[in-house]
Amino acid sequence: MSNFCVVPNCITRSNESQSLLFRFPRDTEICKLWVENCSCKDLEDKTPDELNRYYRLCAKHFEPSVICKTNTSRTRLKDDAIPTIFESSVHLDNPQSLRKRIKELSDNEERQIKERKKDLVDQPNMSKEDLQTNTKPLTFDKKDRIEYLKSLFEILVVLGKQNIPLTRHTEDLQAGQCLAVSNFKALLEYRINAGGDKALRNRLETINLNAEYCNPTQQRQMMEVCESCIREELLQEVREGRFFSLLTDDVVDISGECHLPVFLRFLDQANCLREEFVGFLPFGGDEETLTERLLTEVTKTWGLNMDYCRGQAHFSSGVHSSKIKAIATKLTEKYPTAVLTPKSTCALNISLASGVALTGVQIVMSTLKKIESLFNESPSLQLELESAISIFYQGNDEKANDLKVACHTNWTVKHDAFEVAVDFLESLLLCMDSVHDNEDLRWSDQITHDALEISEALADFEFVATLVVLKNTLSFTRAFGKNLQGPLMDVYFAANSLTAVLHSLNEVLENIDVYHEFWFEEAVNLATALDIPVKVPRLYLRKHRPEAGTEIQPESYFKDNLTAPVVSHVIKELNDLFSENHLNALRCLTLVPAVMGQLKFNTSEENNVEMYRKDLPNADTLPAELHCWRVKWKHRGKVTLPSTVHETLQLADVKFFPNVLAFLKVLCNLPILSFEHLDSNASRKRFQMYLENTPDKHRSKCLAFLNIHCNARHDIDFMVDSYVRMYPDIES
Repeated sequence: MSNFCVVPNCITRSNESQSLLFRFPRDTEICKLWVENCSCKDLEDKTPDELNRYYRLCAKHFEPSVICKTNTSRTRLKDDAIPTIFESSVHLDNPQSLRKRIKELSDNEERQIKERKKDLVDQPNMSKEDLQTNTKPLTFDKKDRIEYLKSLFEILVVLGKQNIPLTRHTEDLQAGQCLAVSNFKALLEYRINAGGDKALRNRLETINLNAEYCNPTQQRQMMEVCESCIREELLQEVREGRFFSLLTDDVVDISGECHLPVFLRFLDQANCLREEFVGFLPFGGDEETLTERLLTEVTKTWGLNMDYCRGQAHFSSGVHSSKIKAIATKLTEKYPTAVLTPKSTCALNISLASGVALTGVQIVMSTLKKIESLFNESPSLQLELESAISIFYQGNDEKANDLKVACHTNWTVKHDAFEVAVDFLESLLLCMDSVHDNEDLRWSDQITHDALEISEALADFEFVATLVVLKNTLSFTRAFGKNLQGPLMDVYFAANSLTAVLHSLNEVLENIDVYHEFWFEEAVNLATALDIPVKVPRLYLRKHRPEAGTEIQPESYFKDNLTAPVVSHVIKELNDLFSENHLNALRCLTLVPAVMGQLKFNTSEENNVEMYRKDLPNADTLPAELHCWRVKWKHRGKVTLPSTVHETLQLADVKFFPNVLAFLKVLCNLPILSFEHLDSNASRKRFQMYLENTPDKHRSKCLAFLNIHCNARHDIDFMVDSYVRMYPDIES
């Protein structure tokens, strides 16, 4: 991005306090007029997007009437602004007709631009600038209404950010019942009685005593406006950063309907990596419908360009996993540079297991979630588990101590979760049985009920066999996944070790009889120690009744219906998650100086960058620039080299390597790379807290968004303007 005016002979720079620089517009027609008027031939072959990103015009070339000051800290141009003021030296080829050479908008062009602008204003993701131009003076009644609406929006924002429902969390509200006892009205009355809100008091004195302050439909509309306005501030940052990645989480239930949570990962203007929640997507319909709905939401509603999407990552479990995989496949086919990767926030082994659509595997995964939830709700259960560990590991203090330490961590979501679960199994079952018996009445009814459910799951041979198969199969990917989500150096070397991992798994699949025999024997021994009978699952026998005189052997059943499918799934999933484009992207991590130094500066990034060639500001100079980049770090002596993408981006002189800088910004967006700062992932943590603290039937998409973005800046005036323009006929 330039920090000077592109007009020939104009010496304005961005560090001049009295001079402003404006971006070229993205509108093709208006951008063309800007280029023609400033008479800079170097710009004629640039696209509007390139001009908007890299070139600027200063305020000296615009009439004062087209420059608007939206607030005390921001100045902008009107949408139809055209530069018309230039020094004669700029147009030496025809100085007599200087002003005539400056092309201005015709009446027809101006009318078309205004119509496009009106269409934008009608959209829910309209920008603040669109709303603040050409605003007519308000009458006294309109001013009074605006003040009243401001009060309502302030209350809604408070309720949303504190996750307080507009209605009370109660079961006795009937459909269509007046919200006379709602939290929303209670807060309204408090503000009125406090005497500090004249607009609300005036409204109360003029309406019918039996009328509602704000009916449910209007409340819903206002909440949607709150959500879209705060989201627009976030999306503007994404657009300014240009590149982004699309992430989804496991499907959640909101008021009885399934919704897909959507996140965006991007690099902001301060070169800080962020991952932000942007909304819920209804999850009804087939794969085609869901894919189209997702793309429509991202491109039309949110105004993002999927051509700038450089990564995608999805986490799904249970019955929804097949649909999510189908969506990911369709997105990859349509946008090849949006490479599919694992999520940095979820251990690879957990992600691989969650996607297996087998009943036994899903029972194991759901049981691990229940165990985690139960121990988080009642920390005193940790002592009970430690006591059970001491009983089963008498004489092996080292192993017992390791397990006692592990039980105080979130072991159920770590890379070695299945290995730890096998070691824990006997102790866990004893602990759950003890809690369920509740002989000393220490535990509540809910805890004893949850303990019974977990105990019944653990004491089934299908669970034991599945856990052992997952442990052994995913032992081949445990170190690989841990390195992928570790330090950057480990990520680079892990990407180059995938071939060995796949070779080992394919060998297992080719010799599945031999491996299954050992794994099944391990499962039988563990079940015997727990007094669990070895048998074929009852559900399978009920659906597939064997013929008289025949008997299905457990070993052959679990080989065909568990071991072989799990190994095959892991191999396929690794091939899908680590395409050639993805691996080439990870190989570009050699641009980070510390990785380059570890490889003795003998790198050849040129072979891996073809897919990102269009993202480079000057691809023709790439080989020479990479050579200079290597030389720069090769002779730094014993100085510690930057070891992360973030550290490299913060270097003052990285701007002198524009192609390298562009590469690093793209790489940052890959969802597989872990966050270097805990604050970058705050949005996801608040998202998880909202789901944990809010019952399914009391969840609201709008309230969830406001609560998750409780620290986001909000502009009440912007919200009111948006609402008035979207619903001009509503009388408040």
